[in-house]
Amino acid sequence: MASLQEQIQQYEQEIIAFQSANAAELEDFRIRFLGAKGIVKQIFGEMKNVPADQRKEAGQMLNAFKILAEEKYDSFKAQQVDTKASGPLVDHTLPGTPLPLGTRHPLRVVENKIVSIFERIGFSVATGPEIEDDWHNFTSLNMPEHHPARDMQDTFYVSTNPDWVLRTHTSSTQARILETESLPIRVICPGRVYRNETISARAHCFFHQCEGLYVDKNVSFADLKQTLYYFVTEMFGENTKVRFRPSYFPFTEPSAEMDISCTVCGGSGCNLCKHTGWVEILGCGMVHPNMLRNFGIDPEVYTGFAFGMGVERITQVKYQVNDLRMYSQNDVRFLRQFQAIQ
Repeated sequence: MASLQEQIQQYEQEIIAFQSANAAELEDFRIRFLGAKGIVKQIFGEMKNVPADQRKEAGQMLNAFKILAEEKYDSFKAQQVDTKASGPLVDHTLPGTPLPLGTRHPLRVVENKIVSIFERIGFSVATGPEIEDDWHNFTSLNMPEHHPARDMQDTFYVSTNPDWVLRTHTSSTQARILETESLPIRVICPGRVYRNETISARAHCFFHQCEGLYVDKNVSFADLKQTLYYFVTEMFGENTKVRFRPSYFPFTEPSAEMDISCTVCGGSGCNLCKHTGWVEILGCGMVHPNMLRNFGIDPEVYTGFAFGMGVERITQVKYQVNDLRMYSQNDVRFLRQFQAIQ
C-alpha cells in the first residue's frame, strides 16, 4: 500500500507540473495517463494486490488520481478550442472555392442554332403538346385511317384511348398553327417526338425535330430551295454543297430529301457518308393541297412549303457524334466536350 501511494504521489506531481504547448504534446499526455494502456489503467490493476482491509482507502486515492489526470487534460483541451475560436473563422481575402461550370446539352445548343437561323429570315417559333390526338398527328396531314404512310411510323398509342398518341413528328404543331393562326404563316417548330423503335447507335425511341412551315400566296419550290440553301450556309459553312433528291411524304407534293456534302471527308468518302460523299439531313416539299383543304385554305390561292430535320442528325453531321445513345446517357465526359460551343 505504501509503495502504491508513493507511485501515485510521484505521478500527481508530474501531472501538476505538465504544461501543454501544442495539440501533439496534449495527445501524448492523454495516451500516457488516460490511454488504454496508460498509467491510470496500470495503477487500477494494482488493486488486486492491496489487502482487503485497505482497499477502500486505496480506491478513494486511485479515483482522486484519475480525476486529477482527466481534469488536467480537459482544461488544456478547452484552452486549445478557445484559442481556435478566438481567431478568424474565415479569411475573406482568400479566393473563393471555384464551382465547376455547367454546360448546355449539345442537342439544345444545335436546336437553338437552328431556330436562330430561321428567326433571322422571319420565322417565328411555335410549340405544341407531346401527347396528340389522331387528327393533328395523322389525319389532317393527309394520312387518313388505313393510309399506308402510317406504317412508316411506329407509334406509341395511349392505351386508355387509341385516338391519342405520343406525337411521331412536330408536323402536328404545324397542323395546330394552320388551324388557329391567320395567313400568312411562317413558323419553325422544335420539339421532342417518339417512335416505337429499338434503341441502337442509329435509332432511339425518342428524339428531337425542327420542322418549318411557310404558307402564303405565290410560294414556290424555288423559295423552299433558297431558304434551305441559306440554312446550310449558316449551319455548315459557305463551301458546303447541296443536292435535292425526289422522295415521298404524305403531306407534301412534290417532296424531296436534301443532302449536303460530307462534313468529315468533304465529299471524298468516309464512314459517316458511307463513302458516297453525301449525307442526308432533312426532308421537304410543297404543302399538299389536301392538307390545306383540311384547314379551310384554298390551294388555288395559297401555296406553301414545309421541311423537317432531326436535331440529332444535324448534331451528328456537325460534330461527328456517331452514337445516338450518348445524347441521353448523361455522361459528363461527353457533355463537357461541348462547353466551348455555347
